[in-house]
Amino acid sequence: MTGPELPPGSGRRLTRAFFARPPEVVARDLLGRVVVSGSGPTTVAVRLTEVEAYAGADDPASHAFRGSTARNAVMFGPAGHLYLYFVYGMHWCANVVTGPVGEASAVLLRGGEVLTGSDLAALRRPGVRRTADLARGPAGLATVLGWGPATNGHDLVTGEEQLRAGRRVADDALSTGPRVGVSVAAQVPWRFWVTGAPGVSAYRAAVRRPRRTGSSSMGD
Repeated sequence: MTGPELPPGSGRRLTRAFFARPPEVVARDLLGRVVVSGSGPTTVAVRLTEVEAYAGADDPASHAFRGSTARNAVMFGPAGHLYLYFVYGMHWCANVVTGPVGEASAVLLRGGEVLTGSDLAALRRPGVRRTADLARGPAGLATVLGWGPATNGHDLVTGEEQLRAGRRVADDALSTGPRVGVSVAAQVPWRFWVTGAPGVSAYRAAVRRPRRTGSSSMGD
C-alpha cells in the first residue's frame, strides 16, 4: 500500500547533537523544520512555525522545576525524545527534550503548517474549518500528528516519529516574545515564531483556572 510521501525539501533527520543544546537555541533553530508522524497512508508532516523554550530546574514555568517525577521523567533523559503531557483534562501537548541528560530542559511545539496528510489531519480535527488552523496551538499540533500517551518518550532521532531538517528560518523572518499562558516567568522571551505565518498563537496572559488532574504550568 502506498501513501503520502515526505514533502520536497524535508531533508535529513535531525541528529542527537542538534537537540543536545540549550532550549532557547534549539527552539529558535526548530522554526522551519519538519515534524513527521506515521508512515505510508498515515503520514502527516508539519512545518514548525511556533515553539516555546523551557529551562528545567532554573525555570519556574517548567514541569521539571521541582525535580523528577513519574510524570516528567522523560525530560531528564537524553535529548531528542518526546515529552507528552495532558492538560485541562482534554488535550495532549508535545515537547522535545533538549540539553544534557539530567537538565530536563525542553521545547514546546506550539504550532505549524500541515505539508503532507492534510486529509488525515482534517479528520483528526473535524471542528476546524481552515486548513491553516489545523496545527495551530500545541494541542492542535499534537492532535493532527496523532500523538498521545503512547508517544511519550519516543525517540525522534531513531524512531518512526521524526524531525527533519527542512529549511531553517532566517533571522529577519522570525519574531520572539513572552511565553503564552504561563502564570510564572511569562516575561521570558522564549516564544519564537515565523513572522506572519498563518495559525500562530495570539499572545494571551495566563488566566488562573482551578487545578485539575493533568493541569500544567508549561504554556498550554
